[in-house]
Amino acid sequence: MAYVERSILIEGPIERVYELAKDMEAYPEFMPDVESVKVIEREPHRTVTEWETSVDGTPILWTEEDRFDDENFVIDYQLIEGDLDKFEGQWRFVRCGSGTQVTLTVDYDFGIPELTNLIGPTLEQKVGENSEMMLEGMKRRIEGA
Repeated sequence: MAYVERSILIEGPIERVYELAKDMEAYPEFMPDVESVKVIEREPHRTVTEWETSVDGTPILWTEEDRFDDENFVIDYQLIEGDLDKFEGQWRFVRCGSGTQVTLTVDYDFGIPELTNLIGPTLEQKVGENSEMMLEGMKRRIEGA
């Protein structure tokens, strides 16, 4: 198992940044590694989404449950099924002056100890880079750069 946490400051109101994060179907428009996101179920504070991503040309597919805490600006997500044994984490949004501090956590396990022992550090680096790419994509989308 591995855990990655990344943060970024986005110059934009928390409500706008949070709503962009909730609009997961739009992720492929500004996140290069995200091929597609399809909402399977939608409720006021919950969705089930199917994800197709590519990391260094390797496709990774999964279905996750996303839970939205609109009052506290928090999104929790958890794997339902897919290419990983464990994939869960959280998006947290905090007002910071006129901007928003966004923190993304990813807790994951590929479920193959031999693979983790062999490429664990490389995998952790890739998950970190992917998380940073997602945050930078949101920043560009909100700030218009």
